[in-house]
Amino acid sequence: MLQLPEKYSNVGTTIFTVMSALAQKYSAINLSQGFPDFGVDPNLGNLLLEASEQGFNQYAPMAGLLSLRQEIARHLFESQNVQVNADTEITITPGATYAIYTAFAAVLQPGDEVIVFEPAYDSYIPNIEMNGAKAITITLSAPSFSIDWNQVKDRINTKTKAIILTTPHNPTGTILSQQDWDLLAEIVRDTQIVILSDEVYEQLVYDGKKHISILRHPELRLRSFVLYSFGKALHITGWKVGYCIASPTLTEAFRKIHQFLSFSVNTPAQYALSKYLQLPLHQPVSVFMQKKRDLFLSILKDTPFTIYEPSAGSYFQLAGYDQISSLPEHEFAVWLTKHYGVATIPLSAFYRDKKENKLIRFCFAKKEETLRSAAIQLQKL
Repeated sequence: MLQLPEKYSNVGTTIFTVMSALAQKYSAINLSQGFPDFGVDPNLGNLLLEASEQGFNQYAPMAGLLSLRQEIARHLFESQNVQVNADTEITITPGATYAIYTAFAAVLQPGDEVIVFEPAYDSYIPNIEMNGAKAITITLSAPSFSIDWNQVKDRINTKTKAIILTTPHNPTGTILSQQDWDLLAEIVRDTQIVILSDEVYEQLVYDGKKHISILRHPELRLRSFVLYSFGKALHITGWKVGYCIASPTLTEAFRKIHQFLSFSVNTPAQYALSKYLQLPLHQPVSVFMQKKRDLFLSILKDTPFTIYEPSAGSYFQLAGYDQISSLPEHEFAVWLTKHYGVATIPLSAFYRDKKENKLIRFCFAKKEETLRSAAIQLQKL
């Protein structure tokens, strides 16, 4: 037998694959994995066809089509009042998860430490460990899941190379404030610590709240990789197109890795996205998605689930089930799929030690009929 190196500690099949397979096996409604079940804007699909017909079928430049990078810069100026250089600060990537790995690969060395806040998106710790570094986890307390910055200060040492944060947060739906960025800046000032800010749900913020990017903090901006995805806002998760924004120095380091991983990203998709972003938008995606969140919350009112906080952003809503069952989270999610036909994700899957909070994560980025069908099942509880 071949002896292969173990690159990271979290071996086995991801919970998303497990729960989606269970949903299929039991013909359950899949509210587990974070992807929409509705179509994209036909204008965007037509632009993809147009790109191929007009010959945009060969390698794009390593950094991405300039026209797309310019549209991203325009969006950031309009949404965050931040000026970004399309040439030296934006790199198009095959999705945001790829960008996270590449940013870590650009800065980490064996023996480095990276602070990760749990519950955490499942790629963070494997990405850190694949690069020879150690993940130092800080647990966010339910149900608020806010960051205790004194804990962060206490965990930093000479080995700390990076901190990764998410806003809006997957899986909890919380968002970071300007005060959070100010406190972080105080902590990392006069250090060599790099920040990774995962902002893939930046356009999905609800109830009149605003996404505040780390790019708006001049001091933090200089030491940050900021990661984005077109998949979330435009309902095209399968296109796998994202981007990384960083200072020219960090961008240069990022591209040194990127050029030998994927080098280039889907050219027809980049063309279609650059053209689409020039079209007038009729409705902000946050309005569209908040309607789905609100519908789902109204559905859960007629069930024994507990909602501690409505999701402030992202595709996801957490719900407590302590009034329904005493089962551990994973077992409860399996039970709910088998017996009530709705698949979810146990929050414990987002902790390295599988911490239990009696919470599960629902994805509400679904058709109205999908959510209503789920309601019929959940109201039987």
